[in-house]
Amino acid sequence: MNTPDSTTKSISLKSYGINHDRVHYQLSSDDLHKITLEKDMGKEASSGALAINTGEFTGRSPMDRFIVKDEITEEKVWWGNINIPFESEKFDKLYDKVIAYLNEKELFVRDCYACADSAYKLNIRVINEYPWSNMFAHNMFLRPTENELEGFEPEWTVVNAPGFVANADIDGTRQHNFAILNFSRKIALIGGTGYTGEIKKGIFSALNFILPVFKNTLPMHCSSNIGEKGDTAIFFGLSGTGKTTLSTDPDRKLIGDDEHGWTSDNSVFNFEGGCYAKVIDLSKEKEPEIYGAIKKGAILENVIMNDKGEVDFTNTSITQNTRVSYPIHHIENIQIPSIGKNVKNIFFLTADAFGVLPPISKLTPAQAAYHFISGYTAKVAGTEAGVVEPQPSFSACFGAPFMPLHPAVYAEMLSKKMQESGVDVWLINTGWTGGPYGVGKRMELKYTRAMISAAMSGELGLYNYDRYHIHSVFGVAQPRECPGVPTSVLSPRATWNDDDAYYKTAFKLTNAFRENFKKYEAYASEEIRRGGPQRYAF
Repeated sequence: MNTPDSTTKSISLKSYGINHDRVHYQLSSDDLHKITLEKDMGKEASSGALAINTGEFTGRSPMDRFIVKDEITEEKVWWGNINIPFESEKFDKLYDKVIAYLNEKELFVRDCYACADSAYKLNIRVINEYPWSNMFAHNMFLRPTENELEGFEPEWTVVNAPGFVANADIDGTRQHNFAILNFSRKIALIGGTGYTGEIKKGIFSALNFILPVFKNTLPMHCSSNIGEKGDTAIFFGLSGTGKTTLSTDPDRKLIGDDEHGWTSDNSVFNFEGGCYAKVIDLSKEKEPEIYGAIKKGAILENVIMNDKGEVDFTNTSITQNTRVSYPIHHIENIQIPSIGKNVKNIFFLTADAFGVLPPISKLTPAQAAYHFISGYTAKVAGTEAGVVEPQPSFSACFGAPFMPLHPAVYAEMLSKKMQESGVDVWLINTGWTGGPYGVGKRMELKYTRAMISAAMSGELGLYNYDRYHIHSVFGVAQPRECPGVPTSVLSPRATWNDDDAYYKTAFKLTNAFRENFKKYEAYASEEIRRGGPQRYAF
C-alpha cells in the first residue's frame, strides 16, 4: 500500500485508548479510493466510481440498534422495539473490546461536521477500520476547511469496526452486529456490519434527540429543494418512494437529500454534505442528475458489473438496496450553503402497492398530522423474505427507526410549524395505478413530476370543491385536473375499471391505517384522529 507522504496530517488517538501510529488522518477521496483498490476491497466502475461490497449486511439492521439508557435518556426516549435500551456498563465493556480490536488495525480517521447552519453545527470525528468507510464519511458529512480543522474539537465520535464480531451472550447484543448510541459519552459505536448507512444514520438519530430536546428545532427524514423565487419544498418519504429522485430537479436547487432541521425562523438546513441514493433500475433518461453524479469520488454499493466495469442497475442478485454515495457537489444545481427559507410546500411520498391512493391529494392540517404520524408506504413481493403480496408498512414520522422520542413530539412540532408558515401539504402516491402490484403498473415519473410542479407553481388552485373531489374512502381532496397529466390518471378508481375490486382493496388499506394508529390514539387529539380514513370494511 502507498503510505502517506511527509505532508500528510497525523493525529493521536491515545485519548480513545488507541496507542499505535498506523492512523491515516483526513485522507483525500482519491487517496482512499486508491487504497481500497490496492487492498483489493473494491473495484473501479467504468464511470470512475468506486464499487464495493458491504458484506453480510446490505442494509440497516433495526433490531440491532440500541440506545444507552442513562440519566440523559431514561425519561425522554420512547423505549420499545425501535429504541432498544442498552446498559451503560455493558456499553463500556463492549467499547473497550472494540478499541482493543482496533489497536491491532490500520485506521482511517476523519474530522467533519453535521448541520449546514452554523448555529446548529455538530463536530464529528469518525474512526474507521476500512478505507472505503472513511471515504463514505467524506462524502456524506460536511467537510471542514483547513482553517476549521485548526483546533478542531469533536463533540461526537463514530467508532466503526465492521470486522469486529460481538458475543451476544457476553456483550449484551442481540447477535454479532450492533449500532449503539451513548448520549453521555457522545459515541456512536458500530460493529459487525459493513453497511455504511449505519454511520450516517447513527448521527441522524443522535440529532433527532439533540435538536428537539435542546434546540427547539424539528429534525426531519426528508429531502428539500428551493425555487428561483426562494420558495422551499420539503419531501418526506421512506426508502423507495422517490424522495431523492423528486427533490433532484433541474429547475430547482437541491438543499439536501435525506436529513434536515426546520428552525423556529422558518428556515431549513441540511444535516449532510452528500447524497445516499438507491440505484435500483437507475437510468440516465429517467434520473440524469443522479446518474451523472456517479463518477470519481462516488461509492457504489453491492452492484453487479461486467468485465468492463459497466454497472447493471437492474441486477438485484446481491440486494434490492443497491446504493451510491457522493458529495453533494456532484449535483450541479445545488443551494450553497445548504439552507432554505420560506417553506411553501410539503410532500408526503408513499409507494402504495395496493394502487388505491390518489396520485396527488391535498391534505387538511388534521390529515397532514395523521399521515405524518402514520408514515405509510407498502412492501412489495420480493423485498423481504416471506413477502409474497403487497403489505402495508408504517414508519412514524417517515423515519421511526431513527426517532428516539415519541412520534407525537415530532408531530406536534411539525403541526405548529405548518400553522406558523401556512404551508400546503400534499400526499403523493408514487406507487401503483390501475390495480395493485402485479396487476397495475408503477405511476410514471413524468406524471408525478408534473403534479408536484403544478402544486408548487399554484396551478392546482385553491382548495375548493370545484377543483377537487373528496375521496369517498380516504377523505382526501384529489384534483380533478392537472397540467401535463391525463385526467383519468388522477382518479385511482377510474384506472382500475373494476369498482368492486377497487373499493374492496381501498377498505382493506383503511383498516390497516386505523389498526396501526391505535397505538398513537392516546397521544392524538380528536381532530387528528379524524384526519385519517373514517370508514371500515365489513
